[in-house]
Amino acid sequence: MKSLIRPAAPASTALGPVVPRPPAPELHQPPTDYTYDNSFEGLLTVLFRVYERRSAPNSIQPAAAVQGGLFAQAVAIETEEALATRTWEGLLRFMPEAARARLYHVFLSEDPERELLIFRFADMALRAGRDISENYADATVRRCQRLAQQLFREKHRMEAFVRFEKAQDGLFHASIEPDFDVLPLIASHFTKRYADQRWLIFDKKRRYGLYYDLHRTDVIELTEAGAAPRAGEVSATVLDEREPLFKLLWQSYFDHANIPERRNLKLHQRHMPRRYWKYLSEKQPRERRFEPIKNKRGPNGSLGPTAQ
Repeated sequence: MKSLIRPAAPASTALGPVVPRPPAPELHQPPTDYTYDNSFEGLLTVLFRVYERRSAPNSIQPAAAVQGGLFAQAVAIETEEALATRTWEGLLRFMPEAARARLYHVFLSEDPERELLIFRFADMALRAGRDISENYADATVRRCQRLAQQLFREKHRMEAFVRFEKAQDGLFHASIEPDFDVLPLIASHFTKRYADQRWLIFDKKRRYGLYYDLHRTDVIELTEAGAAPRAGEVSATVLDEREPLFKLLWQSYFDHANIPERRNLKLHQRHMPRRYWKYLSEKQPRERRFEPIKNKRGPNGSLGPTAQ
C-alpha cells in the first residue's frame, strides 16, 4: 500500500526558487502605552496596531485597570474581529500550532505581564522567521513555557476534583475557584463526559460559567441581580432532596475504602493539595454517620414474608 504522504518537492523545481521573507517591520516610533478590553481578541488587535503604528508597547493594560503615567496618554485600541483573526492566522507563518496555542494559554494564566510576554514572544518569532518555542535560553520563552505548564496542571486538577450537586430541576451544579482561567480548557472534557445531563460549572472568582443544555455548551455570565446565593453556591432550598443522602453515601464509601494503617498525609497532599479539598464531599466534616436501612425480616431470616 502506497503512503498518502508525499515528500516535499525541492525548492528549485516544483515550488520554484525560495522567495526571501520580507524583513520584520522596524518599530522606530517612540514606545506607546496601549489599553484594550481585556479579551484575547482585543490583545490580538493590539498586536496588529503595534506594527501598523511602528510603535512598540511600553505597556499593554486592560482599560478597566489602566495605570497611566504622569505625562504619557495611553492609546485605546478597539477590538476588531477581522484584525484579530488576521493576526491569529498570521502567527502560523512563524510558529507551529502548538507554539501559537501556548500564547493563548499564557493569556489564560492571568499573569500580570501576560500581554507583554505574548508580544515579546510573537515579535521574537517574527524577527527570527522560525519557531522559537524551544529556545529555552531566552527568558521570555522559559516564562511562557512555565505559565503554560502551570495552567495545564490546574486544568487537570479541575477535571479531577470538580464535584456536582443536583438541583430540584435536574441541573447538576458545581462552583470552582481556580488559580487560572481554565474554564475554556475544561469545557470539552465535561461536555464529552457528562453528555447525558444538564450541568453548570461556575467560576466564583471570575463571575462566569459554562452551561450545558444536552445540546451545546455556552458561556454564561451572572450579573449581581441574578447571581446565585453566596457567591455562586447553590442554596440548600433548591437542591434535590436526595442530595444530602448522595453526599452521605459517598462519604461512607470513602471512609470504608480508606486504610488507616497506610495513611501517608504528605503523599496525599502532594497528589491532592489542600486548597482543592473544599470541592470534595469526602473532605467535608461528617454531619452524621451512615447507617444502613434496617429491613424487617421474617421468622426464617428472609427479607419477605415467611414462605408457606
